[in-house]
Amino acid sequence: MKKFNFKVHRKNKVTSLNEGTDLAKRRRLSLIRASGILRRLSIAMATLYKDLITFFSELIRFLVKVSNRSFVRFETIKGIFVTVLYKQRGRYASRFIHSGMAGLAALGVMVAPVIAQEFPGRSANPWDIPSPSSVLSASTQDPDTTTQISDKVRDKTLNYTVQQGDTVSTVANKFGVSTDTILWQNNLSTTSSIKPGQILEVLPVTGVLHTVQKGDTVYSIAKKYDASPQAIVDFPYNTFVNDETFELAVGQVVIVPDGVKPSATQSSPRIRQITPDAGTVVASGVFVWPAGGTITQYYSWYHPGIDVANRAAPNILAADSGTVITSSWDPSGYGNKVIIDHGNGHQTLYAHMQRLYVVVGQSVARGNAIGKMGSTGRSTGTHLHFEILKNGVKINPLGVLR
Repeated sequence: MKKFNFKVHRKNKVTSLNEGTDLAKRRRLSLIRASGILRRLSIAMATLYKDLITFFSELIRFLVKVSNRSFVRFETIKGIFVTVLYKQRGRYASRFIHSGMAGLAALGVMVAPVIAQEFPGRSANPWDIPSPSSVLSASTQDPDTTTQISDKVRDKTLNYTVQQGDTVSTVANKFGVSTDTILWQNNLSTTSSIKPGQILEVLPVTGVLHTVQKGDTVYSIAKKYDASPQAIVDFPYNTFVNDETFELAVGQVVIVPDGVKPSATQSSPRIRQITPDAGTVVASGVFVWPAGGTITQYYSWYHPGIDVANRAAPNILAADSGTVITSSWDPSGYGNKVIIDHGNGHQTLYAHMQRLYVVVGQSVARGNAIGKMGSTGRSTGTHLHFEILKNGVKINPLGVLR
């Protein structure tokens, strides 16, 4: 009996051991499976992260590439458009202005009734209100009223209808230009006569009108019309494709101040004045010539001084004793300039110099060298631009120089 019981107990113990072993195996298999799953999951997450990084980097690269291409196309088209407009600068200005004004007028016509309805207590039709100019003219009209030519500076050629009693010289005097200017612009000779009703073209200043041809430059035009290239540049209504090189566009119209028509007979001889040697003139209380050379441009409403050119580039002399109040570069076009205050209401200005010999606050005597003639700033050649101011007003230097 005891032996039987021992065997049964041993059998149960073996069974328990087997069951424990199976449970451990199952646990170990579960851990192995879990670690495999975790490993595969981590690999999948790493792959997904790498794929996302690759995707977004490629997407950004693609967007940048597309944007660059778009910007390049835009800049190319813009550059072509700007180049075309810049080359044609001045040719279509009047058309743009006229079309713009017409557009503004049309917009005003369309918007005026809408605006009128927005004012409270206003029920009147704006189109029924008489024009102030018509009311004024009806009440103040004078049958003896005559038309006068405006004194406003003209920026373009004017068409003038010849009146009874007009001659070429009277028309020239009326508009402040030379007789030759009228004759040359209208293809007339000194023996030609004009008749009432005839249309004459009148330039804004004495000189000639030139239409730019291929190969023309400021210098070649000035040489053709025996004029100063500086005068062409200084005339305020002449425009350039490039303000640094004074490049011109083919077909544009240029005013040549004081120009002479080639192989034309002048009604009055042209005289070029040569300045005396400034260094030999010593007169107390009198303005002396600041430099020797040729006067290439005179005083006018658009050029408030005189230009004295000399290829030798001599020293510039103080026209009278005084104190230097400016000695520096002027970005507005004067280049290197000096201004001297003479203490009696007068000031003198010297521009376009290549070197400056004085400093602000320095006292100079009449005839002292203040700089060297040059071609700095808005200049076409070696020359001196000289101005005299009296109580702040620019006057004609030829009226006081001796």
